[in-house]
Amino acid sequence: MSEDGKADVVPLRPPGGEGDGATGRAPLRVLTLPERDRVGIVLVCRSRALAQATLDECVRLLPGADPSPVAAVGTAPEGVVAAARQVDQGIGVAVLCDLPETARSVLELLDRAEELALPFPIRFCDAPLVEGAVPAVATATAGGDLAAVAEAAEDAYRVRKTPPHHPPHLLGN
Repeated sequence: MSEDGKADVVPLRPPGGEGDGATGRAPLRVLTLPERDRVGIVLVCRSRALAQATLDECVRLLPGADPSPVAAVGTAPEGVVAAARQVDQGIGVAVLCDLPETARSVLELLDRAEELALPFPIRFCDAPLVEGAVPAVATATAGGDLAAVAEAAEDAYRVRKTPPHHPPHLLGN
């Protein structure tokens, strides 16, 4: 917030920081704002296209804001490590995954964080990928710390798609 009590709003800039340099694969798409350090987020998914679509949706849902640094990667360990390093601004890195197998692989990497020179602090968010990424990116963009970003992502498990006590709609009846 600025001194006059109004929220700081930064216009959306085109993506920058292309390239992961580690794998020779397609470059990572990382959105950064160097003037203001924020929590970085890594979206890890068996489908890199789904991770990228999730990142794109997060950006679309934050009109008029310059998102926190976010990277969308597949499950290759070297890609996850490169992405975590790339989005790190010294505040912390949150990692969200799509499936239990992906989560296990990421947790194995985090167990070797020091050996792999992963950013510190880095935190695995036990959250659904798409539903957790949107509030995580919004919270990081607003300047939330790593604990707030992780909590926002993990709260996605509580979001209902139908109102409580709503009768189920059965097909074919």
